[in-house]
Amino acid sequence: MTRFMRAYVKYVEAVNYVMGRIAMYMLFVMMGILLWSSISKTFFVPSIWTLEMAQFALVAYYLIGGPYSIQLGSNVRMDLVYGSWSARTKAWVDAFSVFALMFYLGVLLYGAVSSTAYSLGYFGSEPFGFFWDLIKAFFADGAAGVREKIGFLERSYSSWQPYMAPIKIVMTLGIFLMLLQAIAEFFKDIERIRGGEE
Repeated sequence: MTRFMRAYVKYVEAVNYVMGRIAMYMLFVMMGILLWSSISKTFFVPSIWTLEMAQFALVAYYLIGGPYSIQLGSNVRMDLVYGSWSARTKAWVDAFSVFALMFYLGVLLYGAVSSTAYSLGYFGSEPFGFFWDLIKAFFADGAAGVREKIGFLERSYSSWQPYMAPIKIVMTLGIFLMLLQAIAEFFKDIERIRGGEE
């Protein structure tokens, strides 16, 4: 493995390890929210925010924890034929099939960025340009410059009506980290094909 590939894998896996360990606790957050929902419905006035907040916690759990799951090799696979192959054959198949995953994640990432821009009040067709303008406004004028660029904030259609931008930012981050991890897996597959150590 080249020095760049080794450094890339090291840093991406370090970031995904930390994010995955943090995401593991989102399950407890979700359980706490659902517990409060049960208690409030039984003894008090039912809370209108609990179901949607539990859904948001679950989304954060599996999108931020997904790259960590791939890193550990604990993702679900159809192991009908794959399990009987040698490590080198698996690496060849994984090295080719990861391109389909990267294409899929690229499309998802574009959609996530567009959806996040929409949730921040951008209705144009250049979401990456919108975020570039936000970054420039932040460095030029600080938070006031960012507030000037952001439009009408999208809200959920539920009775609670939370802002959608935070969960869409988490969604975009999770898909981006998954794409970085897929590239790291590709580099590791190349090393396995060459017969070297990871």
